[in-house]
Amino acid sequence: MQIDPRGTRFAGALTTLILCAVLITGSSALLAVQTAIFALGAFTSLQYSPYGWLYWIAIQPRLAPPRELEDARPPRFAQGVGFGFGLVGTVGYLAGADWLGLAATAFALAAAFLNAAFGYCLGCEMYLSVRRFRST
Repeated sequence: MQIDPRGTRFAGALTTLILCAVLITGSSALLAVQTAIFALGAFTSLQYSPYGWLYWIAIQPRLAPPRELEDARPPRFAQGVGFGFGLVGTVGYLAGADWLGLAATAFALAAAFLNAAFGYCLGCEMYLSVRRFRST
């Protein structure tokens, strides 16, 4: 499946805002919601993620067609990595290990910000590295 790469940057921007709010408030509930959003993107389809759906309905129709599409597998893998960090962070907050919640949220925030601001997807790069490693 091919996707519009602008949609992943849009999702990265929304994720950045949510994770900033988590760091400011320490809200395990808000992090749990973001973790569920990561899960939808990773385990179903990026289009079924609320951010993907919002981009597809509200943003993409107002833009010119993308110059190129990208493979959906690397961004889905990145959503899986985000899910892992979100899950660890949520468990950390709920278990009273706020340091763990903060650290996991901060790592996810850094990755989301890089994607939103610069179009650099750490999870996508991890996916490509794993693929290259497996092929050797």
